[in-house]
Amino acid sequence: MTTPTTAEELYRHGLRLLLEKDIPAWVELWDDDGVLQFPFAPEGWPSRLEGKAAVGDYMRHYPDHIDLHDFPDVTTHQTTDPETIVVEMRGVGRLVETDSPLDMTYIAVVTVKDGLITSYRDYWNPLAVSEPGADFVGANR
Repeated sequence: MTTPTTAEELYRHGLRLLLEKDIPAWVELWDDDGVLQFPFAPEGWPSRLEGKAAVGDYMRHYPDHIDLHDFPDVTTHQTTDPETIVVEMRGVGRLVETDSPLDMTYIAVVTVKDGLITSYRDYWNPLAVSEPGADFVGANR
């Protein structure tokens, strides 16, 4: 694989790494001072992670909770800033603990500088965590 050169290429490369469950490689896509935000995080869940180390800690056990199978719908929108994209996507798989299906839609606003993620705002649906069997990132709270 060649080194991703655009925000969209880097983002899509990151999705492939998540499907491969290569969380360490996914974390390496982050700038040391990158910020991951969850603007709609429910009470008791993190709403902001600052720095690559915090993102790595948060994501470390992700494959223990979510077994991603595919991102069948990914649409990227370029903003007036070439380093920032808006992504609409859908992730499907299963929740490991309950073996129940996962089908989640997301919108993300991602900024990349010098080939690394500096800002990622993940607008996921917090109502999904209130559905039965949906405690899919419980260890990450």
